[in-house]
Amino acid sequence: MRLLSVNIGVERSNPWKKNATGTGIDKRPVKGAVEVRAPGPKGTGAVGLAGDRVHDVKNHGGDDQAVYAYAREDLDDWETIVGRELPNGAFGENLTTSGLDVNNALIGERWRIGPDVLLEVSCPRIPCSTFQGWLDRPGWIRQFTVAALPGPYLRVVQPGEIRAGDPIVIESRPSHRVTVSLTFRAMTRQPQLLPRLLEAGALPDEIKEVARRRTS
Repeated sequence: MRLLSVNIGVERSNPWKKNATGTGIDKRPVKGAVEVRAPGPKGTGAVGLAGDRVHDVKNHGGDDQAVYAYAREDLDDWETIVGRELPNGAFGENLTTSGLDVNNALIGERWRIGPDVLLEVSCPRIPCSTFQGWLDRPGWIRQFTVAALPGPYLRVVQPGEIRAGDPIVIESRPSHRVTVSLTFRAMTRQPQLLPRLLEAGALPDEIKEVARRRTS
């Protein structure tokens, strides 16, 4: 398991979301080491990688969405479906991985990347109008949702530097079976799964509150 690329956003205008000031979804691989650190609470635009940021500060960024990862293997499968090349970073991911089944990762699972950085799987990515507009594919939100291969957001547990080629090691896994994919399906098309989310203590509080409210 290894890190294929570290991708940092290039700021662009955002015609796909009302009142948006811009978007950082255009992620591109960078050379050399990139600093990783906990960004702090949501609302500032800060994320976990130096040089990157989000512009929809209400819905993105902060400690629980510090870093977004997607598997090269899943991008390859999507290339066949959408009929076009999807380079590393095409889904707005900060980390493009190889050999790691990111969607079957458990909430709370911890990844060591390189010698220093430790990340914790937090929650799945939920698609939005910016993602659909960026890919220029009508119906993309539904197609992505049905596939239930969202990729995970991760928290920064230990800061440091990462770079393309770093090994990825799963350092620990919790005892529950709440995966990234299951969480995504519970939050979208299969609400009957919501009670299971309460088994995963590492989920963000706002998601646990939704699960409690919808199952009470």
